Amino acid sequence: MSNFRADHVGSLLRTPAVKENRFKWKKGEISAEELRAIEDEGIAETVKHLEATGMKAITDGEFRRDYFHLDFLKELAGVSVTGGIDANPNAKSAEDGFTPPILSVTGKLKHVKDIQVADFNYLKTVVSQTPKVSIPSPTMIHFRGGRKSIDINSYPDMDEFFSDLAAAYREEIAHLYDAGLRYLQLDDTNLAYLCDPKMRAAAQERGEDPNELPRTYAALINSVIDNRPADLMVGIHLCRGNYRSTWFAEGGYEPVAEILFNEINVDRYLLEYDDERSGDFAPLRFMPNNKKVVLGIISSKKRELENIDELCKRIDEAAQYTPIENLCVSPQCGFSSTHHGNDMSHDDQWRKLDLTVNTALKVWGEA
Repeated sequence: MSNFRADHVGSLLRTPAVKENRFKWKKGEISAEELRAIEDEGIAETVKHLEATGMKAITDGEFRRDYFHLDFLKELAGVSVTGGIDANPNAKSAEDGFTPPILSVTGKLKHVKDIQVADFNYLKTVVSQTPKVSIPSPTMIHFRGGRKSIDINSYPDMDEFFSDLAAAYREEIAHLYDAGLRYLQLDDTNLAYLCDPKMRAAAQERGEDPNELPRTYAALINSVIDNRPADLMVGIHLCRGNYRSTWFAEGGYEPVAEILFNEINVDRYLLEYDDERSGDFAPLRFMPNNKKVVLGIISSKKRELENIDELCKRIDEAAQYTPIENLCVSPQCGFSSTHHGNDMSHDDQWRKLDLTVNTALKVWGEA
């Protein structure tokens, strides 16, 4: 199984052509086929640049998505999205007329068509390294609204809800594997949100037990990935929110660490550790020896470039809790979790990714 000492979370700043033409497509000025051809070109160009940094795990930058999670989840039968996904493309800024998208379950959950397979099939034609696909964690369908956002007539019994959700995910992942995928990442904001006292309180108000939810979510994720082929590597990225360089949650991993690291059967954890919001490295003491931790110590939110010696020092600090050979390095999140992108230039982004690879080379002698 590949090690990928230097990794990245997935999304990249869209090229100007992709950004501009997505708006044209939303306004009906170009067809979906025309947009796809422009995305193909943007992805091919960006992949070349990404591989030139020395990065070995390569995504398509999520160029075909508006949001890292909604574009995937809304393709499952039974899921409805209302609000910001159709925000006015003519607004002067992303905030104008922007309402946070609301996700709800309005019918039986089912995988009715392949969601990422065509995108993966294109990606693998333009890479020379390992193509990687990031998809939202299945927990995303539950956490925001809890029981209240799940239609009681479709799912009087929550066990059946979790069972159908896992089955839909298993089908998509099986099809991706058959297409050749060997590195899958689940993007999960909810386990990180459960580190935040305010978010824990909000979950309690919705009638959920914030101490039990991590266990519920571990069981859900395991029911999706447990019978995967031995050569499919699965990572999970924990995120506290990433929208135009802003964030939504804070708090160290301590409240969820023991369950997170020991009860979820993934191969690697991509953890946000870019600033004090993420707490210290002490929760890594719970990390079992057969898993890798990717330290997200390079910020994808701020333009300033980190100092490589400081980064090496932080990796040494983390190594006090889990062996250095089990550690890797990455930016703390994607550069463009939504199509708007974070507040930085393409040059800033590439400098950050170069720094990620150079840090890995300095610490481990490999990327």
